[in-house]
Amino acid sequence: MATGTEPSPHTGATGVHDASRAAIRARHLRTDRWWLAPAVTAAGLLAFVVYSTWRAFANADYYSAPYVSPFYSPCLADNCRTMQGGPNWDLFGSWWGLSPALLILIFPLGFRLTCYYYRKAYYRGFWASPPACAVAEPHKKYTGETRFPLILQNLHRYFFYFAVLVACVLTYDTVLSFRDEHHAWGHMGLGSLVFLVNIALIWAYTLSCHSCRHIVGGRLRHFSRHPVRYRLWGWVGKLNERHMLLAWSSLISVGVADFYVFLLATGAFDDPRFF
Repeated sequence: MATGTEPSPHTGATGVHDASRAAIRARHLRTDRWWLAPAVTAAGLLAFVVYSTWRAFANADYYSAPYVSPFYSPCLADNCRTMQGGPNWDLFGSWWGLSPALLILIFPLGFRLTCYYYRKAYYRGFWASPPACAVAEPHKKYTGETRFPLILQNLHRYFFYFAVLVACVLTYDTVLSFRDEHHAWGHMGLGSLVFLVNIALIWAYTLSCHSCRHIVGGRLRHFSRHPVRYRLWGWVGKLNERHMLLAWSSLISVGVADFYVFLLATGAFDDPRFF
């Protein structure tokens, strides 16, 4: 008895229409608005890419004592603004004439680009690979992450170590935010609160990473013999459950922190002080 789902006789087809697949003409059977999630994801990521690119190449308005934009920290070029007590490390001499942000953003950018969640997000949002669950992708063949450039996604575990270093520097910047414009300690402004929220989300996102979870508790045969690592593994696992939320929250918070410094540096308003 024919069911309409017998293998297709067409031998030249590939992907979802391969000869070994069921002969269903429809590309998917979903009736909900499955396209909404990848569309919103693509719009959000594109907005951040446009904004961060503008700010990275601007090479201006990234420091307003005692705050420094997270896009420009640590400042590794000779052409950086002088920040008293800030992360000014002139590792690159005067030959570097471009924005100093380009020297440091490669590390947090590389960490997020190779992140497991972000891979899913931009694979679906920009490449439709696949567009959504139970929706066939338009590509005729699939090679996964076995060829260049996607094989570079395996560098995620190494970008994690650089991301930790960047988070440490941003923590230092947050501590410095408890000064006033004359670098006197014991003050807290609205910017200090913005930086506190940002660094908390940055650390939460970084530590919720799958690579961090593997480093903490991976390759252990007996958790009972490693009670400390098992406890840490459990904590990281709880964060990992919220990895998507933390990925978006930290992405928004770092943009807000940069924009706040930009407003202060351009004189849009003065930083409100709590004490």
